[in-house]
Amino acid sequence: MTTDEDRVQPNETTVPLLHCAAPEETVAFWRALGFEVAYEQLKPYVYLVFTWSGFQLHYGPAPKDLDPAKETSGGCLVMVDAVAAYHAAFTEAMRRAYGKVLVKGLPRVTRYRAGTSRFSVVDPSGNTIVFIQRDEPKDVEYGGSKELQGLARVLDNARILREFKMDDRAAYRALDSGMRRRAEDAPVVEQAMALAGLIELSVALDKAERVPEWGARLQALTLTEPERTRVEQYVADPTILEPWWRPDAT
Repeated sequence: MTTDEDRVQPNETTVPLLHCAAPEETVAFWRALGFEVAYEQLKPYVYLVFTWSGFQLHYGPAPKDLDPAKETSGGCLVMVDAVAAYHAAFTEAMRRAYGKVLVKGLPRVTRYRAGTSRFSVVDPSGNTIVFIQRDEPKDVEYGGSKELQGLARVLDNARILREFKMDDRAAYRALDSGMRRRAEDAPVVEQAMALAGLIELSVALDKAERVPEWGARLQALTLTEPERTRVEQYVADPTILEPWWRPDAT
């Protein structure tokens, strides 16, 4: 006799249902990134479906008291084989649609540094869609390594906060505090890496008024070419550092 359990097949598909507090902005954003609108309903309630490559994003009504700015709406994980290609596709689409890569506010894409294994897209309703490389290490080091000391430990912690916990504000605070408390005895290259991170995060967090301060301190440091390469590798977009390199850098 065939039972219900016998008829259940291990080929299920799960689809995230995200809160949509800004339907028109959400449609415009995902279209700008190259997604197809597979279904669009605004009344009597919101239901949207977007497709891109081999996955879908579904949106339903948002609670009346939802504040997208708090970015607590919801989200989902998208597991992929090569995460860098996805970031490249989305940032290029943003440049075409908006004239720049959106890195602050809503919507935006988080920075992607070469060699990392994840990044996020935050939509107009405050949902976070995290793209993760399938072979990402299962035991991720979330900072605080006992083998690291001083500013090196601060740099490691800030990297984890940015790239895995997606917390730019905490990363900024860590680097700012680290430069005040740990910079004096740290190698020059570590100081430069921290300053580069502060420059990048200042732009992302609407703290642009601090950039000249961090930039001037970076410019005052003497770095070798290999050290400069290490500093550039610490940030996602090395071009933001170009105004602050010493003219006589070697």
